Amino acid sequence: MTDDLYQPDRIDGARHPRDTARLIGQEAAEAAFLDAFNSGKLHHGWLLTGPRGVGKATLAWRLARFLLATPDPDDGGMFASVAPSTLDIDPEHPVARRISAGGEGALKVVTRSVDEKTKRLRKQIVVDDIRKLNGFFQMSAADGGRRVVIVDDADLMNPNAANALLKMLEEPPARAVILLISHRPSGLLPTIRSRCRTLRLGTLTPDQMAQALELSGVDVTGDPTALAALSGGSVGAALSLSLMGGLQLYAELVALLGTFPRLDRARALKLAEAAAARGAEEKLALLFDLTDLLMLRLARTGALGHPPDVAAAPDEQAILSRLSPTPEQGREWAQAAQGISTRARHGMAVNLDPAALVLDTLFKMGEAAPR
Repeated sequence: MTDDLYQPDRIDGARHPRDTARLIGQEAAEAAFLDAFNSGKLHHGWLLTGPRGVGKATLAWRLARFLLATPDPDDGGMFASVAPSTLDIDPEHPVARRISAGGEGALKVVTRSVDEKTKRLRKQIVVDDIRKLNGFFQMSAADGGRRVVIVDDADLMNPNAANALLKMLEEPPARAVILLISHRPSGLLPTIRSRCRTLRLGTLTPDQMAQALELSGVDVTGDPTALAALSGGSVGAALSLSLMGGLQLYAELVALLGTFPRLDRARALKLAEAAAARGAEEKLALLFDLTDLLMLRLARTGALGHPPDVAAAPDEQAILSRLSPTPEQGREWAQAAQGISTRARHGMAVNLDPAALVLDTLFKMGEAAPR
């Protein structure tokens, strides 16, 4: 396997995907894989796609456990075993225990590695990270067992790494299964996509979100319905929002918009100072992300003629309806959002005063509000 130096799918404070017992809301993808397995026509390459935070990494680990713990389907002989109907594996199974402990020799995880010269984490998966798989397959082929590779995430492969992986997919090692996690499959080589079977994962409903958050191992604060609305159905985004106080921050933004067209300057200054405090860099970035999201919800309210069905903050629906009552005003918000977002991101990039940036953003939003 790999060590825990870099875990692209890990949210601080949350259970790692390899230790997540269940996957919520992705029954169709699991059923498609089981059908392929039980038919005896298991593909050697699988592309797990979908928005960030919907369970792609969790599914990859579930597939790895299942493949390494489940015998091949029989050919229908007299003593044929019952076809498995679930990917669940007993946590006390030796394979499950080894994977949990990071000691399963038949599983290899490829992520970004550390540059030996700079001692820093590379920004890409490089060709050497992929070429190491040759040794893994050759060293482990003697016992004839299945081998599983997880590439997380495949979007980060540089061209040389992608071409090296393509060769493996074109001439796959015997009894090897390669699982590619990709948030943006359109950025992968078309030849890689064509040599993999795709499992598409979707966003979660509010009810599914509540179940997933309960299983996350995090003491989640806030309404799961509101978290689902703001996160776009992504469990990962919802966990980040909960851990960083995103719901409270969004509610304060909405409340400030409720004072338009005359912005409550004292309240705005208090929010700006909190976001500019020492060590609050992540909160500042989150604030601007939520500002972008709020303007998007304003634009959609005008375009559709009604606010979102699910409110993510107190009085949000009434405030959105008042500030974006027509399609024309919706277009005004959409156009303003582009300029306001660009202005804020540029200010962050050149290290302008954070409090001034926040106030400037709120003032610009006030200019876009109807009088």
